[in-house]
Amino acid sequence: MLLIGNGNLITRQQENDFIKDGCVAIDGQLIKEVGTTASLKAKYPEAEFIDAKGGLIMPGLVNMHNHIYSTFARGLSINGYHPKDFMDILEGQWFRLDRELDNKATYASGKVAYLDSIKNGVTTMFDHHASYGEIDGSLGELSRAADELGMRTCLCYEVSDRNGEAQMKAAVAENVSFINAVKKRDNDMQQAMMGLHAAFTLSDPTLEYVKAQTPAGTGFHIHIAEGLADVQDSLAKYNTPIVNRLLNMGILGKKTMAGHCIHIGPHEMEILRDTDTMVVTNPESNMGNAVGTPAALKMFNDYGILIGMGTDGYTNDLLESYKFGNLIHKHHLADPNAGWTEIPAMIFGNNPKMANRLFDTKLGVLESGAAADVIVVDYQAPTPITAANYNSHILFGVNGRMVNDTIINGQVRMRNREVVGVDEAKIWADAQAQAQLLWQRING
Repeated sequence: MLLIGNGNLITRQQENDFIKDGCVAIDGQLIKEVGTTASLKAKYPEAEFIDAKGGLIMPGLVNMHNHIYSTFARGLSINGYHPKDFMDILEGQWFRLDRELDNKATYASGKVAYLDSIKNGVTTMFDHHASYGEIDGSLGELSRAADELGMRTCLCYEVSDRNGEAQMKAAVAENVSFINAVKKRDNDMQQAMMGLHAAFTLSDPTLEYVKAQTPAGTGFHIHIAEGLADVQDSLAKYNTPIVNRLLNMGILGKKTMAGHCIHIGPHEMEILRDTDTMVVTNPESNMGNAVGTPAALKMFNDYGILIGMGTDGYTNDLLESYKFGNLIHKHHLADPNAGWTEIPAMIFGNNPKMANRLFDTKLGVLESGAAADVIVVDYQAPTPITAANYNSHILFGVNGRMVNDTIINGQVRMRNREVVGVDEAKIWADAQAQAQLLWQRING
């Protein structure tokens, strides 16, 4: 039995969502109960106790869209790379990078990304992978990295026509292989989706092939209308909007996740709503790529689409993205009231709901029977913390590097900022060595 107490407990339950001097009791892989520190310490006097020291005790965070393969782009300078638009960014940086990624680099980047996620309080990560330098076994390398760090993760491989039919089919096969491997696991720590890049790099015959190969009940993870070129391609080649085309191809549905959805119209939003397709928005990445601001608040409020938030490889600090998500819509709409309630609802409410369309163990809430995924944040408030204002405290006062302890699936993975049972120095050293080799391959 493990108790985590003496803190401001944010349960994210609909009722009893905040407990002053709260405590959570963990028994095995699940939460036993929540209550006050005094009551649970009295009830379980022999339990190990983690003292939050007046900080925040929260459910572990869920990152709904990441790109681990982008890890080694940090600090990278590519000869002749001077992008003018999003297509230049894709072709000049990301496609060049993933064409040189081999399994050694994939594994090393996975170790770093999962390590960094744990340090930032992210306990579940949905990743969208590409490594056309070595496709076969690449998801297995990420899976191995996740197992070694004790991270909960959902993986897929980005199918695309951009490197020819043989590699497209190899990417599909890698997805299918991992989907089948996940079904044989005896725990709920890893799940799988069928990854698709974006409509403009996927022909109709390819989508038909993907559909035929995808095991029944599997969802798709795809970028939609991240840039205008994707929109223009669909209209020019197929005389139909992207979402309509994907509907016709049978890609949408309750377990499918659409990334970005920046340049879509009302009718496409209706289709996403009516098919119960999930949407994930990525504010920092959108700003960095200068691709525009999605109508995320409209999708949330007017259409009732289940929309969450990811980091898209820009960072592993989801709380940093919380700040950007709050700001981008205020700035874009010139409305100081925009996003106050919607953005925290997306991150802290919808992300776990979306994840639970794939994972069986209840995520994102501290209550009896839910996943024992818990974080402790070293935050001392200058003003009172209450049930009415704790999201505001998180927004303005907390970032990922303030996470002190991370518990995943009932296991303490980080204690006092030190990741347990892991040689961090070796992980960073291996990453730097693999990154250097990758950079050399990219620049010839």
